[in-house]
Amino acid sequence: MTRSSRHYVLAAGGTGGHLLPAFALAAELDRRGHHVALITDERGEAIPGKPDFMPAHVIPAGRFGKNPLQWIKGTKAVLEGRKMALRLFDSFQPSAVVGFGGYPSLPAILASTSAGIPTVVHEQNAVLGRVNRLLAGRVQAIATAYPDVQRLKPGHRGKTYLVGNPVRHEVLSLRDEPFPAYDEDGLLRVLVTGGSQGARVLSEVVPDGLAMLPPAIRQRLQVTQQCRPEDLDAVRERYSNHGIPAELATYFENMAERLADAHLFIGRAGASTIAELTAVGRPAILIPLPIATDDHQAANTREMVKAGGARMIRQEKFEGKELAKQIRALADNPQGLANAAYAAWNCGRPKAVEDLADLVESFGGADMMDVIRVGGNNARGATQGQVAGQGAKRERME
Repeated sequence: MTRSSRHYVLAAGGTGGHLLPAFALAAELDRRGHHVALITDERGEAIPGKPDFMPAHVIPAGRFGKNPLQWIKGTKAVLEGRKMALRLFDSFQPSAVVGFGGYPSLPAILASTSAGIPTVVHEQNAVLGRVNRLLAGRVQAIATAYPDVQRLKPGHRGKTYLVGNPVRHEVLSLRDEPFPAYDEDGLLRVLVTGGSQGARVLSEVVPDGLAMLPPAIRQRLQVTQQCRPEDLDAVRERYSNHGIPAELATYFENMAERLADAHLFIGRAGASTIAELTAVGRPAILIPLPIATDDHQAANTREMVKAGGARMIRQEKFEGKELAKQIRALADNPQGLANAAYAAWNCGRPKAVEDLADLVESFGGADMMDVIRVGGNNARGATQGQVAGQGAKRERME
């Protein structure tokens, strides 16, 4: 079936967690012959990875803290952002607007829903974020990355679709590659990250935890770890004192290659991290960020842990002895680690970007075919048309 070219606007907050899925969707919509524009804030405009074909429109977003004076300032910014978004919609004429959460998506979606433009929100985490929670009643569809999403009202499940969290092409291309060979005599390659600048708690705990492993495992370790610049020397000294070979850096350009080689991941539980681990199939020890809003990183681990693909350690219990215990539970024998890798792989949703694009395409155009609903009755796009599945397999959210 030939698709007509349409216009879509994507709105996302100024962090990689919100923007990377938006970039992936933009690339897929462009591949299908559509035109795409981005609404974000100044931070988002600076995030690397934005496709060259997608213009970025920076609008004021406003932030709301506990101080009532911030509410006044934030409300003014949101109203100004809404006006700017409406002007963009007048000229760009989008068939639909897609919000990925974060404060910059708020004025854009307030504008689209007031203008009668079909609107979709995508939630990357296992807890519906504040902005998506606020807007859920106004939009036509809610796309989720997990089958169980906290803070999602029962009344909204009829317009909810489980699509997954889009990941980078270079990571997704590794999905059909076999788990790296691992036996009782081979290297155990461990990848440790804590975000773009690393996490201090990982730098403090991981070297000592690895040193507590039995000699049969410790002597085969090969570590790659991302650290804060100010922690590099201290972490390097710790590994040296323990006799564990480690490659340390503040940033790794070729993270997909590092993930491909790894037998075990240790790090935070952000939505993009979980999506990439499950796309490739890598066992993990996950330490949720304790200050994450609504404890969403802990919720993100639930599906992977239940499947047997990961172990979760709360930060207050994250000590060397506990880390060594959990690593042994996963890696004491090669088959156990391979089983955990397969369990993680089974949690992956490799068609996420295609399924999300199918959902977005269902609004504002001619009726489409192959609908598979995830939340109840058939979805209603702007033309009361069916939601395009294009052969994609979607899971029903009961």
